[in-house]
Amino acid sequence: MMDKQMTTAQMVGQLRDGMTLGIGGWGPRRKPMALIREILRSDLKDLTVVAYGGADVGMLCAAGKVKKLVFAFVSLDFIPLEPYFRKARQDAAIEVMEIDEGMLLLGLRAAAMGVPFIPTAVGLGTDVLRHNPQIKLVASPYADGKDWVAMPALTLDAALIHVDRADARGVCQISGPDHYMDDLFVRAARHSYVTCDHLVDSDYFHSAPERAHQVFWERNLTTAVAHVPGGAHPSSCAPLYGFDVPHFKAYTASAQAEEGWQAYVEQFVACSHEQYLEQVGGLAAIRQLPLPVF
Repeated sequence: MMDKQMTTAQMVGQLRDGMTLGIGGWGPRRKPMALIREILRSDLKDLTVVAYGGADVGMLCAAGKVKKLVFAFVSLDFIPLEPYFRKARQDAAIEVMEIDEGMLLLGLRAAAMGVPFIPTAVGLGTDVLRHNPQIKLVASPYADGKDWVAMPALTLDAALIHVDRADARGVCQISGPDHYMDDLFVRAARHSYVTCDHLVDSDYFHSAPERAHQVFWERNLTTAVAHVPGGAHPSSCAPLYGFDVPHFKAYTASAQAEEGWQAYVEQFVACSHEQYLEQVGGLAAIRQLPLPVF
């Protein structure tokens, strides 16, 4: 049996300056935050980040790791605009490609399919095209005679993903109510690095039919797996735990404080994952965080 287990440090050690990284999850939901903290501790720089962003994007911006951001939003949900992303955007510290949520999906899908673009009506008649002149229109070859937006493929050097469960071979399970676009991030990427809350035996996926339905990509697309309990915190990992509202509020407040980012780093980043868990109250406390209700 192929064993794809790595540590998060080994995963980040395979990344290089200037890479294009896709980060799975959605806002404050199921973000690979242990991997993000590992990148923050590394010397990586000049990254292009593609994401439905949350604190993952904000932290990377605060640390000066991001050269360009391709995004549809960067939000903590109940805090509408991620504070460190906001500062980076207001200071013009990053290049941006701001597009519609559906256009981001189509860009990932084009990369996953190995085609240069996907035609769509999304974006027609909007300022998205005015602010992104690199996105072209294409004439239909059929009788409709219309021009369509040609959403370019968003090809990724690597995808960073967090899942509920995985086995050592790279079979990954997402049992929450939404797997977001994580399968497209994986398929759009040359390499995919996955952290999981639970590392399970391969028999786990054969013991109940519904578990096979919660596997959204083939294991050969998973480059490596790291067992990191609570690895999505402070974002959620439904149905295991919700997002940490008090932590996010304190994190947001740090953006308004002098030396606030450095203080946050010293407490929550400049440490091992085990020490991080202690700082936030322990794994048992994380798994008591209530799931958000909408």
